[in-house]
Amino acid sequence: MTGLHDHLHGLWLPLVTPFRDGALDERSLRRLTRHYSGQAIDGFILGATSGEGMTLRAAELERLVAIVRDEMAAGRRTLPICLGLSGADTSRLKERLDETADWPIDGYLIASPYYVRPSQRGLLAHFEALADHAAWPIALYNIPYRTSVNITNQTLLRLAEHRNIVGLKDCGANREQSIALLRDRPKGFRVLTGEDANYLEALTDGADGGIVLSAHVETATFAAVYADVKRGNHDAAQARWHEVAELTRLLLELAPVVWTAPRWI
Repeated sequence: MTGLHDHLHGLWLPLVTPFRDGALDERSLRRLTRHYSGQAIDGFILGATSGEGMTLRAAELERLVAIVRDEMAAGRRTLPICLGLSGADTSRLKERLDETADWPIDGYLIASPYYVRPSQRGLLAHFEALADHAAWPIALYNIPYRTSVNITNQTLLRLAEHRNIVGLKDCGANREQSIALLRDRPKGFRVLTGEDANYLEALTDGADGGIVLSAHVETATFAAVYADVKRGNHDAAQARWHEVAELTRLLLELAPVVWTAPRWI
């Protein structure tokens, strides 16, 4: 198994990308990296949907990765980095994998093709082609309410057999499907929830962690919820979750206005 497999658990932060006057705000990015790498998180997701990945230019994305890695190298703690890549064109995504193959990352987070709504056979062929081609391991991203296609468990279990596909960010919004996947997945295939509001529920069901946008705020509390569940202290986890559950709801209501605004206005 790859290094990413060993680290794909716990609390991962899909880092927001700061902008100033329409350009990457490098000073703020360094400050964010220093702050969060000192928190009880287990990894960074960069340039994914929460990090303006759909609007970042290739040079900006490369600079984003370089700054975060450089800032961590200068500090006391180095965390794994997953790079978010998405698209509906398999060939173009393979080119992006080539372009990023020598970047200082540990893996990719790749969402389902959006808009085109491929069949399950198409999803299987798409992700297998990418996994065959990628220099770094891949975590899949299932978010059907954004892409208009659900990766079924049958397809996920097939993909989980690929040596270069090591996990899943689960935003399927279907608890029954998630529980069945956790039950049937092969040993070592990691499942992290991406549904902030269902973070505790997913951990209780057996998820390996979460990729939690809301953990930009009260990071220590989100990390403590995970730690309490892993220790079997569910009462403590529930009590801590009550501290941030309403905050999570408010942040997600504000997210489309606040966190995407710098690039669009």
